[in-house]
Amino acid sequence: MTTVGTVAAYIEELAPPHWAESWDNVGLQVGDPAAAVQRVLVALELTDPVLEEAERLGCDLVVVHHPPIFRPLRALRFDNRPARRLLRLIRGGMALYAAHTNLDQAPGMTNDTLAAAAGLTDFEVLKQAGEERYVKLVVFVPRGHEDAVRDALANAGAGHIGNYSHCTFQAPGIGTFLPLQGSNPFLGQQGKLERAEEFRLETIVPESAVERAVQAMIAAHPYEEVAYDLYPLSNPGKTRGHGRIGRLARPLTLTQLAERLKAGLHTPVVRIAGDPDRLITTVAVGAGSGADLIRPAASRGADVLVTGDVRYHEAQDALDLGLALVDVGHYNSEAGAVAPLAAYLRERLAADGHAVEVVESQAGRDPFQFV
Repeated sequence: MTTVGTVAAYIEELAPPHWAESWDNVGLQVGDPAAAVQRVLVALELTDPVLEEAERLGCDLVVVHHPPIFRPLRALRFDNRPARRLLRLIRGGMALYAAHTNLDQAPGMTNDTLAAAAGLTDFEVLKQAGEERYVKLVVFVPRGHEDAVRDALANAGAGHIGNYSHCTFQAPGIGTFLPLQGSNPFLGQQGKLERAEEFRLETIVPESAVERAVQAMIAAHPYEEVAYDLYPLSNPGKTRGHGRIGRLARPLTLTQLAERLKAGLHTPVVRIAGDPDRLITTVAVGAGSGADLIRPAASRGADVLVTGDVRYHEAQDALDLGLALVDVGHYNSEAGAVAPLAAYLRERLAADGHAVEVVESQAGRDPFQFV
């Protein structure tokens, strides 16, 4: 049975909760982790239209970017609109999961989709928040079963280096063990020392995938008791953090970049600060309210910062630093992540045999209108 906890675990593989900012509130906010799931709705925010959509579609779980429980709740009353939405979720037996600032740091999500809308194809983290750590996993496998264990590890996220998967090293040897009373050995018999032809199979595993990889390895291994070792490594891992920065394939004026963003984000208007004819080569982006990235963007040599929710004095600060701005709005800067998050969940669930429908919300809207 696929549960709320199953789906939550897949989200947390992509965007671990410990990546979230200390002030944030991410994770399962409403519902039972053990409840069954057949249909999931993915949206930017839980609004009345999104909730009505989830009810109409018969969804068991709603996954959102913005946490509806963000500040302390003083009461749950039907005459309070935000509280009423939560009560309707509970009454309808629906769960709700929020992935916020942790999702902003995840590959392929909010900041990456905004960078793509700006026309960046080769970009990196703007402001580092952490680095993936790695572990060396070594397991001893009887001859003839090494391929099955290798495949299980690779499918669980181990053995990936750059654009390569299934990266392992194996060496033959002899393993010894003596099955004791109560054992059910795959090889040998109780009370007799067994010498088995085995392979030492070793690979690299991201720290965030260790538990999943070990479980997959044990499930694929023929032995009743699996001998394996885990060693911490000092290898530099993938950098994660806030915003992205990269260079355009060819320079654009600030106005041309704004037009590209309007088309890519499907919005009729954006705000710019700076000379409309300024040539832009290096672009920084920050999904959501990214004014705190003004100084990092300027210090990294960006010509412009693309973000949302920029206030008057923040714009003045950016101009004083020689940094142009394109304010695309909070909603527009993040809404592009709904589709890739839904696609990720479909792929992960299907790969593990879960018959769950994942639906992208069609009811999300920017609260601002332009007249």
